[in-house]
Amino acid sequence: MRKSMLKKTFAAVLCAVTLFSVLSLSVSADIGPKPSVNVSFPDLGDTLCYATLLSKTESTGPASVWSGEEKDARHNENPNYEYLDYGYDIWKAFVDYDEKDPFFFLQCIWQVNGTKELNWTYYPPSEFKVLLYFPETGEYSVSEVFGRYAFDSYFTVRTEGTRFSVEYDEKLSSNDRINAYKSYNYGKELVSLAVRIVLTILIEILIGLLFGFRAKKQILTIAAVNAVTQIILNVLLSVLYINRAPDVFVFLYFLCEVIVFVIEAAVYCRLLKKNGAKEKSNIYYVLYSLAANAVSFAVGWLLASVIPVIF
Repeated sequence: MRKSMLKKTFAAVLCAVTLFSVLSLSVSADIGPKPSVNVSFPDLGDTLCYATLLSKTESTGPASVWSGEEKDARHNENPNYEYLDYGYDIWKAFVDYDEKDPFFFLQCIWQVNGTKELNWTYYPPSEFKVLLYFPETGEYSVSEVFGRYAFDSYFTVRTEGTRFSVEYDEKLSSNDRINAYKSYNYGKELVSLAVRIVLTILIEILIGLLFGFRAKKQILTIAAVNAVTQIILNVLLSVLYINRAPDVFVFLYFLCEVIVFVIEAAVYCRLLKKNGAKEKSNIYYVLYSLAANAVSFAVGWLLASVIPVIF
């Protein structure tokens, strides 16, 4: 009777998690990495400046071109977007900007004269131009076309000596264009990876305690297994993206997560059972692995909206 109940519970949880995974493929089943584009502007002075990435496509994730409806205008004078730190005038300046090439403003804006950074950490465009706008003069400056080259792509924009103007506009134009180059931040990515691994381990140990895994060797097993699988997952995702597989990346991401779950479940069935004071059926350890991954999935989803630079 107990085994039958466990099997039914396992099946129900598996279906729920699978459905949630399919509907939310942008989020990892563990606290995994999220693709990002990070642009720094070390040459910018203190003059007020806003920046965006013009996208080759009309939408990417939740970001998209303005529909023409007032309720969809992303600025803080719209009650739906009061949390944004720029108003109608700034938003309208980007909406009014026009390119000869088919690149689109997706209503995402950063003030960069203070931070010297633009961090698009949730569904950034794959192919884009960097656009700067200076409200005090009404001038723009735009880059050539760049593309994401890694899971987390870093660029440095040099504006020293550049006239801020739009190349195709004869009245404001100049042949000078801002120049961006790849500048991958390995140190930052290692810190981000370490934070994700530690949080995943802590979450899965907590769930393990709730499942009754309190022996020292069981806790060490959970920690070791998650450290290894998280490193494997992150390396695989980075290699897949660097090797230019964005068209099938979501599918591969989900497949990697399934592989991680299977590996963890198999190891737990052997080692948690071996090191526990009371032996349980294999389905119990599989259910634990599923529950632990589901919880870290949810936590990763929530934290990604709070501190997206790490997640």
